[in-house]
Amino acid sequence: MKNILITGGAGFIGSNLALALIEKKYNVTVLDTLSPQIHGENPEDNSYLFSKIKNKVKFIKGCVTSKEVWKDAVFNQDVIVHLAAETGTGQSMYEIEKYTSVNIGGTSKMLDFLANNIHTVKKVVIASSRSIYGEGKYWSDELNTAVYPEHRTDNFMANNDFEVKYKGLSKPLQLLPTDEESKIHPSSVYGITKQNQEQMIMTVCPTIGVAPVAFRYQNVYGPGQSLSNPYTGILSIFSTLIRNGKGINIFEDGKESRDFVYIDDVVNATILGIEKNEANGNVFNVGTGEATDVITVANELITNYGIEAKVNISGNYRLGDIRHNFADLTKINKVLGFKPTFDFKSGIKKFTEWVITQDVIESKYEVSIAEMKDKGLFK
Repeated sequence: MKNILITGGAGFIGSNLALALIEKKYNVTVLDTLSPQIHGENPEDNSYLFSKIKNKVKFIKGCVTSKEVWKDAVFNQDVIVHLAAETGTGQSMYEIEKYTSVNIGGTSKMLDFLANNIHTVKKVVIASSRSIYGEGKYWSDELNTAVYPEHRTDNFMANNDFEVKYKGLSKPLQLLPTDEESKIHPSSVYGITKQNQEQMIMTVCPTIGVAPVAFRYQNVYGPGQSLSNPYTGILSIFSTLIRNGKGINIFEDGKESRDFVYIDDVVNATILGIEKNEANGNVFNVGTGEATDVITVANELITNYGIEAKVNISGNYRLGDIRHNFADLTKINKVLGFKPTFDFKSGIKKFTEWVITQDVIESKYEVSIAEMKDKGLFK
C-alpha cells in the first residue's frame, strides 16, 4: 500500500495530505486541473498550494471527467484518495451542470474504470462532507426525541426568523451533535453531489473487491487555503475583506454556527483511514465536535490581525445555507482512535499568522454576492 493517487491533490486538503504522506515514505501521484478559482491565474507558476508539492509528486494535469486521464492516473496505484470536486454551496445552486458533471460524473468515471479494467487499487477514500446532513440533528422536548428539521424557507427568513422549524412545534429545538446515523437530507446541489459520491463509492467498491472509506469533513481551514476563492471558506473571505480595509457583512443574525476543523487534524484522520483496516467499509465524521458561531469567527479574526473592521450583522441570507451543524466524533474516536488536536482559538492563530505572510489580494467577494443576488439566492 505504498502508491497513493490523490485526486484534487494540489488543493488545500490534497497538498497537505500529499506532503504528510511523502514524509511517511509513500509514493504520491496527484491528479488536478489547477482551477484558477482556487489557484489564481497562471497556477503552474504562481499557485502557493501547487508550489508546495511541485517536483515532490508525480503530477498529472487533467480532469476527473476524462476517461483517458483515469487510465493514466490509476496505473500501479494501491489507494485512491478522491478529493477532486467543485466546492461551494452557494455557487452550486446555479452552476448545477458543472457541479454534477465534476463531482458525480467524475466519480462515476473512476468507478466505471475500476469496475471494468484490471488494476491494483485496494482502497478508495472519498472526501464526503457535513453538507449531506443538511440541517443537523436536534432534540425536541415536546416530542421527547431527536428530530431532523427540513430546510429553512424564504418566508420565515425574510422576517428575520432564522432558526430551524420542525412540523409546527412551538418550543425551540436544542442543537445536538450530528452522528453518522443522522438523516441525510442535503439542502444544496453541492451537498447532493457529495451524497452521491459517497453512496456510489460505498456501494460499488465492495462489489469489485476494493475497500471503501468515507470521511464527512466539517469546515476545514488552516494555512494554505485559498484566499482568492470568494465562493467558499468564510475564514478566507473575512480575512481578505479585513486586509483590504473593508467591513464584514455577517449574514442572518450572526448566530449561525459551524464546526471548524484544522487542516492538520483532517490530514491525520485521512491517513488513519488509509492505513487502518478498521476503517474499511465505514463512514466517519471529521471535525472538532464544537460549534462556533459566525460573530465569534469575525471577532477572532479582527483580534488576531489587529486591524479595525466594521462588522455589520445585516440580516441578509442565502437560500440553501444551513443554520447549524457540528460533528459527533464518537465513532471515529472509537474505531480509529482519532482526536482533534487543535481547538478553534489555537487553529485560528496559526491560520492568521500564515495569512499575514501572504500578499494582500483583491477581494472578489462582491462579485460572488452579485451573482447570487442575480439568481435570486441572496436576499
